[in-house]
Amino acid sequence: MLRLLHLTDIHFGAENTLAAAAAADYARQDRFDLLVLSGDVTQDGRPIEFEAAARWYAALPGPKMVTPGNHDMPQVHPARLFDPFGRYERRFGPAGSAWFDGPGLAVRAFNTARGIQFRPNWSKGALAPGQARAVAADLAKAPSGVLRVAVCHHPLVEVPHGPMTGRVIGGPAGAKQLAEAGVDLILSGHVHTPFCFALPFADERTYSVGAATLSLRERGTPAGFNVIEAEADCIRVMAMVWTGSRFESSRTWAVDRRQSLAQGAQPAARR
Repeated sequence: MLRLLHLTDIHFGAENTLAAAAAADYARQDRFDLLVLSGDVTQDGRPIEFEAAARWYAALPGPKMVTPGNHDMPQVHPARLFDPFGRYERRFGPAGSAWFDGPGLAVRAFNTARGIQFRPNWSKGALAPGQARAVAADLAKAPSGVLRVAVCHHPLVEVPHGPMTGRVIGGPAGAKQLAEAGVDLILSGHVHTPFCFALPFADERTYSVGAATLSLRERGTPAGFNVIEAEADCIRVMAMVWTGSRFESSRTWAVDRRQSLAQGAQPAARR
């Protein structure tokens, strides 16, 4: 069984100090094949926030990977125009992509955040032409039976009844390309609430999955994270929430995992 720990939206500068520390302890006390942090590690992209985020991230056990969010660049600074992810990259590496390959697991992260856009709300997401196609092609090369996971900050398809929108330019088309490539999970954050739903593309066994925030910027859901467990025929997503003293399971989604055609796969019923 594969186990992933999915964290997102820590927002250092507005973090939930107790919950963030407890999440790090949780990561150290259990076994995970990979820890994924899907963006918004800082609140305003200030150097002091990045320093705190980098210390917290460095103390997490490996293997781990991170991708930036729309808060991970200076909010009001010329660098937003000329070098939006410079501060992020000095502490976490290239903003454009991150990857992990391990036994039974292939993960590719890509950046949906933009410094500026030709629309008023720059917090929303966008895909560059060919961005999702390149990730899909790479993950499609993974051997049969490997869990294929894509990671970005904004949900590519709007979350049903979500507390806010991502409105990713090119998002639905990108999600369709990933689904057609046989990607199992697309992990994201941004909306600060846990979710799991099947995307209406290909065989409908590609799932959009999001986790709660570990910041004080809650949107109707307590601080938390997701634990993801994948077996041969099933994927479970467990949303963990912070009670003020510990993390407890609040909801679990159990979804069918895609099987190879040789095993007689049938399209999943639309959820």
